[in-house]
Amino acid sequence: MKRVITTFTLFVGSVCLFGAEQDLSGIYDPGTLKPVDSHLLVDIGERAPDFELPAIDASQVRLSEYQGKHHVILTFVPAAWTPVCSAQWPGYNLMQDEFAELDAVVIGVTVDNIPTLHAWVEAMGGLDFPVLSDFYPHGAVAQRYGILRSDGTAERALFIIDKQGIIRFIDVHDINVRPPLEDLFEALEKIRTMEGR
Repeated sequence: MKRVITTFTLFVGSVCLFGAEQDLSGIYDPGTLKPVDSHLLVDIGERAPDFELPAIDASQVRLSEYQGKHHVILTFVPAAWTPVCSAQWPGYNLMQDEFAELDAVVIGVTVDNIPTLHAWVEAMGGLDFPVLSDFYPHGAVAQRYGILRSDGTAERALFIIDKQGIIRFIDVHDINVRPPLEDLFEALEKIRTMEGR
């Protein structure tokens, strides 16, 4: 698994950097930001706050619908049309089969509105996981998790929520840097070990 992920990471890094220049010419570069600008309100071992948000496919997605079915990789990114975000989610999209082998699905959340998210996802060539808008009430879900920044964007944050709805992994990452995929796989492997599989 490590060899595959390392090769994949290099591949995705190249594809996303060059793809962003070619396909996402409207990318906005916010410059270097304060790495973390919030106070986490949840912890590992706690029940994840439930929520229901609109998705870009016009459906409503409720976190608790996944209980008893799949582990959830809940990924918050700060804003559409920004460089790191435009590289991070396509990477998760390409790894969905590997996540599925560990019984996990991805859900993406930003504070952008639906039309903005729809245009951004289309420009990236589409994503095969739910992309949700935490736009109204603005950032309410990010606020419940304690990851709403002072400028109204969300942190670059990852949560793994197990099938029982319990948070098993948290990474409120430096907003300027894409989180390593290896951390997600290690956390999912730990959950599998805990389950005795």
